[in-house]
Amino acid sequence: MRRPLVAANWKMHGTIDGVQRYLETLVGRLQGGGPQVVVCPPYTLLPAAVMVATGSAVEIGAQNCHWEEKGAFTGEIAAPMLAELGVKWAVVGHSERRQYFAETDATAAARARAAQRAGLGVIFCLGETLDQREGGETLAVLERQSAVLAGLEPARLAVAYEPVWAIGTGRNATPEQAQEAHAFLRQRIASLLGTDAATGLRILYGGSVKPDNAAAILAQPDVDGALVGGASLDAEAFSAIIHAAPGSSRVD
Repeated sequence: MRRPLVAANWKMHGTIDGVQRYLETLVGRLQGGGPQVVVCPPYTLLPAAVMVATGSAVEIGAQNCHWEEKGAFTGEIAAPMLAELGVKWAVVGHSERRQYFAETDATAAARARAAQRAGLGVIFCLGETLDQREGGETLAVLERQSAVLAGLEPARLAVAYEPVWAIGTGRNATPEQAQEAHAFLRQRIASLLGTDAATGLRILYGGSVKPDNAAAILAQPDVDGALVGGASLDAEAFSAIIHAAPGSSRVD
């Protein structure tokens, strides 16, 4: 059985006081043995988040990292810098990085390799746009974007399928659409990394996940968790999504 992984992507939101209150609330809602939980606040909140989360069931992740360990890259953060803080994960290749900051499959792969070299786990994002879905290109896009996974270590890798048309729009893939994409990705990963790696690797769904749709999506056989955006900004809502995952038990 793959242990579910539920990750919060705060994007460009949050304050130091807020992250402390949030994590204290979230930690109080979790029990050991349930889903693995990762919270990814902005860079400025990482030290406070690590401090509050230390010793708890919550791990802290970053929303990006650079592909070099150091250098003249103004405004960037290297993976070893994150590891030094106590960060455990990095999100790589998110659709907003691809859309707004010229991220490509190649640069996302380079960032992912750098994160793994620094000892971080990687949540590698991929997914199709609305035009690509309506054009019947979903599986072709996933095949192309996933090709770079061949150079990564599966033991420190999770893949997040995020249909771009369902991010921040209030729309989301049906459970059946999510399962179709996840099953395809698992077969694709088997061809790239081997059957054992594909069997054990967790594939997350990311696209307007909310407490009211989480259970149906997370019940799909190839959906192993969620990368949650807007709904993760509220500790109670995020907790409800975590507890919708198989094997979870709630603390009230």
